[in-house]
Amino acid sequence: MRFFKCFIILIILFLCYTSICAFSYASSVSSDIADSVFRLHIIANSDSSEDQKLKLLVRDEVLKYMKEISSNASSKEEIISIMNEHIDDFKDIAISTIINEGYNYDVNLSIGNFDFPTKTYGDISLPAGKYDALRIEIGDAKGQNWWCVMFPTLCFVDVSSGELDEDSKNVLESSLTDEEFDLVSHENLGVNFKFKILELFQNIKVSLANM
Repeated sequence: MRFFKCFIILIILFLCYTSICAFSYASSVSSDIADSVFRLHIIANSDSSEDQKLKLLVRDEVLKYMKEISSNASSKEEIISIMNEHIDDFKDIAISTIINEGYNYDVNLSIGNFDFPTKTYGDISLPAGKYDALRIEIGDAKGQNWWCVMFPTLCFVDVSSGELDEDSKNVLESSLTDEEFDLVSHENLGVNFKFKILELFQNIKVSLANM
């Protein structure tokens, strides 16, 4: 009986140790990935088909301008600097697009650290967690979200093929360790299992933070 109790205690201790190690791994990897990217988050006024269409039109104009002013940017820090310098221009572009479509919604823009769910861009997946981003809220901002990555430029996915531009993937790869890049690009089954662990712990972490 004593042996059985000791065995149960050892099992519990092992599970606790494994959980702590997994959580530490998830936090470290997620932080490194988040430190390497800058994202875009657009929230529509509502879920109506008109407001969702408007959201995508705003997205297109914002990305077009972003591509014009940041084509030579080589780091996340540089992108954030460009964002801050041109934040009023982005707001003007969003408002002009909205007015041209016959709406009078206000627009709120902010650069900060926000919660993101797991998202896939072509053959790259980023785990849930907190990421630095430009957030654009249209009107009441009660509609479905649209996410992408502004640096590296994973926003510009070829939707017909689901493929990412190789230059963008190379920039992301150079910003991460080999293991981290394998993790987000799902190179093999073992890495996919690690990504699921990372995804699980990050979703738990986000849920606890929002309680």
